[in-house]
Amino acid sequence: MNTDKFNAVIARADRVMAQLDQRGGPVQAAAKRERQRLNNDLKRRAIRVGTVLLLISLATIVVGLVIPIGMFGFLGAVGLAVGAAAVLTLTPTRPKSIAAPSTDLANGEMVQRFDSYLYRSRSMLPAPAQAELDKISAALPALRQTLDRIDTLDPNAQDARRLMSLHLPGLIDRYLHVPAAYRSDHDNEGLTVDDRLVEGLAAGKQALAEIGQKLAKQDMIAFETQGRFIQSRYGEDGPVKIGEDAGKPES
Repeated sequence: MNTDKFNAVIARADRVMAQLDQRGGPVQAAAKRERQRLNNDLKRRAIRVGTVLLLISLATIVVGLVIPIGMFGFLGAVGLAVGAAAVLTLTPTRPKSIAAPSTDLANGEMVQRFDSYLYRSRSMLPAPAQAELDKISAALPALRQTLDRIDTLDPNAQDARRLMSLHLPGLIDRYLHVPAAYRSDHDNEGLTVDDRLVEGLAAGKQALAEIGQKLAKQDMIAFETQGRFIQSRYGEDGPVKIGEDAGKPES
């Protein structure tokens, strides 16, 4: 087998393995979460359309009771309802772009938007960067569960929010601005743009992991403290409850 054929076989094997990897693991989990967000968006559209149709129907009935609207008035109300339903159905309740999460979102919503941003940006990045994105994405559900319960002004929450809304999206956006023809050029330290991207994503992944560990540690300490309190208050060695020694014989 000559070199060209060998390289072609290896390249095809890489594509097949990449496709298999995308069927399970972090990529599949991220796709599932993205589908869930899209389904929630469709539900919100349906509720919005139903509310508007109900309001138009009620307004038509009220006007008809006061002033006869006739056939043309009825057709006008129907046309208004159909037009409003069409506009609201085609208008998403959240942006579909891959823009970075807004800095004014609540903690839980920011994690969801960041997760969606990573999923939509993934296909535009090289394979090593995709692997780092998958690792970040896999840790987001647990991070959201923790961040959703704390104030946005918490120092750890602030660090996580800056990473998700500014630093990591800024890194990806700046990478995409570099023309593809220049991404393989080496800088003064011998690194390419692709290398820098992977390093930056890995650092961001580590920072988010450390923040998650700090918050989880706080929860574990709070849980341990609560357990010790209950044990000391109500356990066998705890204080005697009122009336507990009423039935004991006198010595």
